[in-house]
Amino acid sequence: MASTPSGVNRFYLLVGVLVLGGAGTLGYLVTRPKAVSIPANVTVLAADTAGFRGYILGADSAKLEVSEWADFQCPACQSFETLQFGVVRRQLIETGQVRWRYRDFPLDQPHHQTRLAAHSAACAEEQGRYWEQHRLIYQQQATWAGNSAAEGILRDLARQAGLDLAKYDACMRSAKYAGRIQASLAEGMKLGVNSTPTFLIGGRLYPGALSSDSIKALVRSQLAKPGA
Repeated sequence: MASTPSGVNRFYLLVGVLVLGGAGTLGYLVTRPKAVSIPANVTVLAADTAGFRGYILGADSAKLEVSEWADFQCPACQSFETLQFGVVRRQLIETGQVRWRYRDFPLDQPHHQTRLAAHSAACAEEQGRYWEQHRLIYQQQATWAGNSAAEGILRDLARQAGLDLAKYDACMRSAKYAGRIQASLAEGMKLGVNSTPTFLIGGRLYPGALSSDSIKALVRSQLAKPGA
């Protein structure tokens, strides 16, 4: 029995829809962003650390430098950042007493996404937005940590921080700062850091999420020493 014209039209319409749908799916598979992976235990090259010794906040003329080794996925680090660091920043860093140096110390077990977050912040530093992304990553830790969509969430935080997303995406795909993150971890381990957060104040390590009052007391003790 011959097909009617309307039946033929419906057949070709269906074929067209399937072809367009297949083309769309193929286009998405080809153009979708590749998943980002930041490798661990990479070989650190001289270029990874040349001219870089950490993320610095504060004046070069500050009399005392405090170093913090921390992990973006660490709950205690998040607690320090969100509850204590604002006070430290206002009372010690912005007053010119302290220069703060932040160092990544990724604890890959059990924090499987910590290097991804550290690299996200490093890519923000490229665009002069490190501390904005740093703050957002810690504030939203409960949202991205342990989430299979962490990469996309961190990207949205980069948007909120005002980053150029095309440049950010290229930076993340390159994993160009994997060596920098590894070098930071190695530096901390060499000094004896074994947990996060850990602070280096006056040549001594202080593990744990210190209160702002504790840090102020330690800083003032150092500044009161002769020759400080």
